[in-house]
Amino acid sequence: MKTIPHSLLLALASIGLCGMSALRAAESDPRTGEITKTAEAFVEAFHKGDAKAVAAFWTPDGDYVDENSRVLKGQKAIQDSFADLFATRKGLKVRIDVASLRFPAPDLAIEDGTSTVLAPDGSAPSRARYTNVLIKKDGKWLLSSVREAAYSEPTNYEHLKGLEWAIGEWGDEQPNGPVGRVSFEWAPGQNFIVATRGVEFKDNILDNGTEWIGWDPAAKQIHSWSFEADGGYGDSVWTKDGTKWVVKANSTLSDGSKVSATHIITAVDADTVTWQSKDQTVSGKPLPDTKQIKMKRVQ
Repeated sequence: MKTIPHSLLLALASIGLCGMSALRAAESDPRTGEITKTAEAFVEAFHKGDAKAVAAFWTPDGDYVDENSRVLKGQKAIQDSFADLFATRKGLKVRIDVASLRFPAPDLAIEDGTSTVLAPDGSAPSRARYTNVLIKKDGKWLLSSVREAAYSEPTNYEHLKGLEWAIGEWGDEQPNGPVGRVSFEWAPGQNFIVATRGVEFKDNILDNGTEWIGWDPAAKQIHSWSFEADGGYGDSVWTKDGTKWVVKANSTLSDGSKVSATHIITAVDADTVTWQSKDQTVSGKPLPDTKQIKMKRVQ
C-alpha cells in the first residue's frame, strides 16, 4: 500500500492538533501533558514532510486500519505511505475534535474523536471518526493502534424514537363537524419530526400549521416549535408519562394574545390515539378543558 487516506492523516494528528479541549480538561494528570508534547512533535514532523519521523511515532509493530478495512502494519509500511502522501499532496489542513481521552492503565491511553481534513483547492472536506491507542515505552508515548470509522452526521434519533409510532397520517371525522388531519414525518437526518396539521369544514380551511419536534441539547428534553399559517407561533416541551405524552405548550396568537395549555396525547393502540387539551388560558383567563378527541391512522 503506497498511499494514506486523508482521514488517516487526521486520525494521527488527533493526538494533539487544534482540538485539544478534551486533553486539556485532564491537565491535572501529568500524562496529558506528555501526550500533548508528543502531539506537538508529530505535527512538526508532519509539516516538515518527514515521513521517517512521522512513522517513528508508532511502535515498531504498530498498525492502522482505515474505514475500508485497509491495513498498514509496522513502521516501514507507514513510512512508505507517508512518503508517497508528502510527495503527491501538499498544503493539507486539519481540524480535530477530541471527544475523550482516558487512561485504562498507567502506561495506556485511549483517545476518541472526529477528524476533518481541508484541501488547499477548497474541495469538500473529508471527515472520519477515530480511536487511537497509545502506549508508553521508555518514557515516550507511541501509537500502537489507529482505528477509523466512516463519519456520519450526528442525529437525535435516539432521543426521538419514542415518538416514531406517530410517523404517518392521522385523522378524525366528527359527524356534521370539522375534519382534522395531522401527518408526522422524519426530517432529513432524523434530527426532527415534522408535524403538519389542518382542520377543514365544508371545504373551508379553519386552521393549519406546522410543528418541528426535536431534541433540546441544552435542556436535555424534547422541545417543539410551531408556526401557524396566520402568523401565530409557539413552543412546547414534551414529556413521556407511561403510555401518554404530556405536552406543555405556550403560544402567541396572530393578534398578540398569549395562550398556554397542556395537551395529553395517548397511544391507545398502533392505529388509534386520543388527544385532549387541559389547563388552557388565553391572556391569563382560564378556559374549560376540551373533550377528548379520538384519531385513527389514515396511512
